[in-house]
Amino acid sequence: MNSLASMITKRIVFGVLTLMAISLLIFIGVEALPGDLAEAILGQNATPETIQAFRTELKLDLPAHVRYFSWINDFFHGDLGNSLANGRPIAEVIGWRFANSMFLAVTTALFAIPIAILLGLIAAIYRDSWFDRLISVTTLSAISLPEFFVAYILIALFSVQIAIFPSISSINEDMSLLTKLHAIFLPGLTLALVVIGHMMRMTRAAIINVLSSPFIEMATLKGISHKRIIIKHALPNALSPIINVVVLNLAYLVVGVVVVEVVFVYPGLGQLLVDAVSKRDLPVVQASGLIFAGTYVFLNLTADVLSMISNPKLRNPR
Repeated sequence: MNSLASMITKRIVFGVLTLMAISLLIFIGVEALPGDLAEAILGQNATPETIQAFRTELKLDLPAHVRYFSWINDFFHGDLGNSLANGRPIAEVIGWRFANSMFLAVTTALFAIPIAILLGLIAAIYRDSWFDRLISVTTLSAISLPEFFVAYILIALFSVQIAIFPSISSINEDMSLLTKLHAIFLPGLTLALVVIGHMMRMTRAAIINVLSSPFIEMATLKGISHKRIIIKHALPNALSPIINVVVLNLAYLVVGVVVVEVVFVYPGLGQLLVDAVSKRDLPVVQASGLIFAGTYVFLNLTADVLSMISNPKLRNPR
C-alpha cells in the first residue's frame, strides 16, 4: 500500500508541474502575438498618453515574469480580471459558459459510456462474429471522421431533411431539462459517436486480453459457465484499462468540445474562447485556456489514480 501511495503522490506532483508548465506556455503564446495590445484595442487615433495609461492599467508596462506570477497568483485566488471586450469580471463570464460545457460533456458521457462498455463486452464475447466485425468497422469509421464533418452530416439529416432537431444549440437557464436535452441532441450525438467508438474498442481489447490469461483457461476447464467467467473473472480484471479509457474520454469531452460548440453555436467555454481570440480579448483567452488545461490535467490524473487503485497487482503487491 505504501508503494501505491508513493506512486499516486508522484503522479499528483507531476500533474501540478505539468499544469504550471502549460500555464507558462499559454502566457508565452499570448506574449508572442504580434502588435501592441493597447494600440489594437484603442485604435490608431489614440494619443500616446491614452495608450500609456491603458498599458499601465493592463500592467503591460511591467516585466513579463512579474506579470506571469501576478496572473498565476490572481488566478488561483479566484481573481481572473475583467474582460477587455465588455468590462465584466471574467469569472462571471466564464462561470455559466463552463457550466454549459460541463452539462454537454456529462450528458454525453451518461449516454455514451454504458453503450460503449456494453458493445465492447458483446464484441469480445462474440469475437470474430459478424456482429464484432460490423461494430468494429462502424466505430473505426466514426473515429476516423473529424467532428465538424460528422456535425454537418447530422445537421443535414436531422435539421434540414427531417427537421426534428435544431442546428443551433442555444440554451439558457430558464429552459427545462427536456428542452435543454432536445437542444443539445446533435452536438451530444456528434461527441458520442467519437467516444463510443474509442471506448468500445478499448473495452473489447481489454476483455479479449484477459480472456487469454491462464486463470481464464483454468476456469473454463473446471466447467464454469462462459457468462460467469466473463462477469466474475474477466470483467473485474479488465476494469483498470477500462476505467482509464473512460476517464480519458471524459477529458476529451470537456476540452474537445471547441469545434462542436463552434459548429452548433453552443454557448459553452469553447465558443467563448474562439470569440475571445477573434476580439483579441487576451485575459479571457488566458483564463479559458488555463481552465481547459486544468480540467484535462485533473481528469488525466484521475484516470491514472483510478487505474492504479483498481489494479489488483498494485493493491496487493504480495
